[in-house]
Amino acid sequence: MVIESQELKGTNKAEPVTLIIKRHVKSGHEGRYEEWLQRFQSEARSLGGYLGVTTQRPAQSSGQPYVSIIRFDGPESLRAFESSELRERYLAEVAPHVQGDAIWESMTGLEFWFSPPPGTVVAQPSRHRMAVVMIAVVFLLVLSIGSLVGSVLADWPYPIRLLVTITIEVVFMTYWLMPRLTRWLAQWIYPGKRTT
Repeated sequence: MVIESQELKGTNKAEPVTLIIKRHVKSGHEGRYEEWLQRFQSEARSLGGYLGVTTQRPAQSSGQPYVSIIRFDGPESLRAFESSELRERYLAEVAPHVQGDAIWESMTGLEFWFSPPPGTVVAQPSRHRMAVVMIAVVFLLVLSIGSLVGSVLADWPYPIRLLVTITIEVVFMTYWLMPRLTRWLAQWIYPGKRTT
């Protein structure tokens, strides 16, 4: 299996890195792939700098890939994983159960919030524009939701009110606001994009 690994350019060593792996599983091999995935994720916990993994499983008969989102504490930990014996061994084991090459994408910092618009060939969001959007979004959410929670739960202790505020904001941003903002501001966030 050929793996396409992207070099992390201009990455701050202190920034966590997100590795997104998309893989199509052969029909009828889902059970064996799931077993392989469980073993791989369990053993990966021993890696230095490993922060955790989330796997999105496709709906049955959807033809969509499995998507694994792995977090590392920085680019050095990711590079160590990419050259590890564990990765080589597990890639060899999974080969009979998958079709085609895995797609590997590396993201750092705020890029994880921004999904590229459909048809993007070179998805390199502008970091300073992502920062401007995030500052505006967080400011408005803290101002509005923070004020609302503060007035509704005025008798609650401040740390609890803050936790409620942050929870509402993160859920709102992740599941509703950021996906829409990415589409609405795509031309501005992705100034150099080419579409097919």
